[in-house]
Amino acid sequence: MASSSLRETVLRASVDFIAAKGADGLSFRQVAAAAGVSHQAPYHHFADRKAIFRAIAFEGFTMFEDALRRAASSPEADIALLEAYVDFAIDNRGHFRVMFRRDLCPMDDEELKAVADESFEVLLDHVRAELGDDASIDDIRTRAAAMWSLAHGLATLFIDGPLEDKIGTVSNRRDFVRAVAVQSVRS
Repeated sequence: MASSSLRETVLRASVDFIAAKGADGLSFRQVAAAAGVSHQAPYHHFADRKAIFRAIAFEGFTMFEDALRRAASSPEADIALLEAYVDFAIDNRGHFRVMFRRDLCPMDDEELKAVADESFEVLLDHVRAELGDDASIDDIRTRAAAMWSLAHGLATLFIDGPLEDKIGTVSNRRDFVRAVAVQSVRS
């Protein structure tokens, strides 16, 4: 197996494990078994779990930024950004479960922090444009925090929380997310 292929195989196995079982139980031995490689093979590319989490977060934030940029160019960007956020989280739950956990990937790595900041900048740019030139920094931060909190909360409730236990079965997730987005935009 080529070196970059081994790295990618280990990374994919890690993302799949985290998507299915969460990040806390991830071990090199489990990742190696899932990847079909020796238990020492992951160490060729990752010094420890922190290095795997960093790679997952970096890849995740890069994909996340792309998804948000596409949504921000929509005529209904407020709604599209919420939909894109929830879709990304559900479709990439292995990444999502790592990206926002400082205990797994602290933002002391400048390159990782930069890519995370770039994805957040998409939201800030949208809010700045939406609120106009007269908006204060506090207004921009408040609106961005409200949008981010709604999107992150909804995504987390779908993935790990009791959303359907409390409100009943959601027969069409996309329609439900859109309805929540429309309600929040209009309020």
